[in-house]
Amino acid sequence: MNIFLLEDDTETASYLINGLTELGHRVDASGDGNTAIAAIMARPHDVLVLDRMVPQRDGLSVLKAVRAGGCNAPALILTARSRIEDRVDGFEAGADDYLVKPFAFAELVARLNALARRPPPVETVTSLRAGEIEMDLLRRTVHRTGREIDLQPREFSLLEYLLRNAGKVVTRTMLLDRVWNLGFDPRTNIVETHVSRLRAKLDDGFGTGAIRTVRGAGYMIVDHEG
Repeated sequence: MNIFLLEDDTETASYLINGLTELGHRVDASGDGNTAIAAIMARPHDVLVLDRMVPQRDGLSVLKAVRAGGCNAPALILTARSRIEDRVDGFEAGADDYLVKPFAFAELVARLNALARRPPPVETVTSLRAGEIEMDLLRRTVHRTGREIDLQPREFSLLEYLLRNAGKVVTRTMLLDRVWNLGFDPRTNIVETHVSRLRAKLDDGFGTGAIRTVRGAGYMIVDHEG
């Protein structure tokens, strides 16, 4: 794996670089905080190993900076500080693990391997868009070409599911399951009624329909302008 090491003690840095390289890993290293930030943001790394006390900007400041810059690589903080407060500071800065000096090289390797096996964080989606329709999931608002459209909670959920599957046919059964949480067909026109109401609100004042009915299959949100 590709590892970044921030360590200002040359003897410790050399020991770690040699040991990790012998295990087949690639190691990029820096001895000061400012250089570290530039190096971390310049290329992707599988794991960051950051000494807390280094010149210019300490390891926690480096971690905060790269997290703010969009780096989500798991990070291990190395430090001689062992107080609970210090560990909390590390985790609040965005660290994933914390190792107190002096440490055994085998333990460091085990912790790095564990961090590398973690699945990458899932990006939180806060808005959905298809064609002229845009939905803000945080504000719970819907706009079509800038015009706000007032929807009831069920209509909002129905549109959200259609937008998450924009360009794909969504069947009646899928809507009953995902929007109404029904694992059976209630033998009513509940889906058709809500789609009709939603369509009327979305299309009011516009020349084109936002929701397409695919005969014998289901519904599809139109995923193009106009």
